[in-house]
Amino acid sequence: MKLPPDATLDHAAALAESLPALLAEADPGPLRIDAAPLQSFDSSTLALLLQAHRLAAAAGRGLEINGLPPQLLQLAQLYGVEGLLSLSSSPSDANPPSGSAPRPAAAAGRLPSA
Repeated sequence: MKLPPDATLDHAAALAESLPALLAEADPGPLRIDAAPLQSFDSSTLALLLQAHRLAAAAGRGLEINGLPPQLLQLAQLYGVEGLLSLSSSPSDANPPSGSAPRPAAAAGRLPSA
């Protein structure tokens, strides 16, 4: 499954509805999700990934997420779900520069103009 550039609240529900069919049609083995195209995302994107994890686990399959944007990983860490999704930061993400920390959900993805 390749995620679209926008997987925010407006689009995540439709994507979640398509998960059972995608899982049934996918090759055997772990369900693979390509998150590299993501440009706009929010906490509903994490809910989508958690739903994919639940469905894959119920089918006795794993979940493999590739190309996750660093800001979405930070959001997963903020919510404490990175372990549920088997996400991990690279060594460079594990020790952010001084003064740099994961930002709240509003800072993830595209922000509205002020």
